[in-house]
Amino acid sequence: MLLYQIALCLIPGIGDVLGKKLVTLCGSAEAVFREPKQILQKVRGIGEVLSHAIGNREIFLRAEKEISFISRFGITPLFFQDPSYPRRLTHCIDGPLLIFYKGTASLNADRVVGIVGTRSATTYGKQICRELVTGLSTHSPLIVSGLAYGIDSCAHRAALDAQLPTIAVLGHGLDRIYPCANSALAEKMLSCVGLLTEFLSGTSPDRENFPKRNRIIAGLVDALVVVEAARKGGALITADIANSYNRDVFAVPGRIGDPWSEGANYLIRTNQAHLLQSAANVEYIMGWREQERKSGGQRKIFLEMTPAEERIVEFLDGVQNAGIDEIMLQTGLSAGSTSAAILNLEFEGIVKALPGKIYQLC
Repeated sequence: MLLYQIALCLIPGIGDVLGKKLVTLCGSAEAVFREPKQILQKVRGIGEVLSHAIGNREIFLRAEKEISFISRFGITPLFFQDPSYPRRLTHCIDGPLLIFYKGTASLNADRVVGIVGTRSATTYGKQICRELVTGLSTHSPLIVSGLAYGIDSCAHRAALDAQLPTIAVLGHGLDRIYPCANSALAEKMLSCVGLLTEFLSGTSPDRENFPKRNRIIAGLVDALVVVEAARKGGALITADIANSYNRDVFAVPGRIGDPWSEGANYLIRTNQAHLLQSAANVEYIMGWREQERKSGGQRKIFLEMTPAEERIVEFLDGVQNAGIDEIMLQTGLSAGSTSAAILNLEFEGIVKALPGKIYQLC
């Protein structure tokens, strides 16, 4: 089966849209190759040239070589009909027919955030990127980016530091890493998360591959964040594709006149992206905090809380988080009552402690 799936991707002129159409009409990739040529020629978009290309023996020789590479390096091929294929990509009309994945992170995580931006990231941009990933860590999202210099690499490293799963989508085959300077980062990612591509081994990181790579990033995510970007470039291409897929797009505003802020500011100005100032903006637009509060509602219903505990929960329900001094001030409780109530709420799994004696609802 895999032989025919790879072979289908190798036929010149048959892209993702037409390839899926053929598989749907014939029933499988193998059935496409067994279909009589006179029938294939009647399929709109095929024609005589492509119908003859389907029987090209060289295609199968190349497919066999790729299967050997996949087996040797423990790579997982995922056809668009496979149960483990990313479900978000199945909703994209031009999602890849076949992808190659090496790693352990789930491609169907409950929450997926893409972070992209310029290769020439500023200190400010990198700081914002790290703060965003850290701020989102309570939701355990999968972080997706493209392993490029700058913002992409920063997003991957911040995810690893926060012990979050992260996946790099590549614009070349899995037999190499580009840029070479990120080889160590890629190796670290392989040990706990993953690398993904639609390109066969031997494919170089040519310029025309990266817009295709960008559409996978856009298709894999629930939300896409542009941290810093020029007016033209890969980050804005990815944002445009994400919008076409009905994904939520966010952009970090930058200084007027800063060339690496022009793209993000343009997205905000033209209502193509939500303005992002902190992780709380993503939480609110995506409804993640509300979802978690609803899922924790059953525990609150059946837990008998003291009046002090009820006041603390009521206060924390209206804010993202708060320090113990602010909790005491807003609830009017004494230091002893507050500490005792919070400790019990932690034991019951209602309140979570953050560094610096900061608390939030679980």
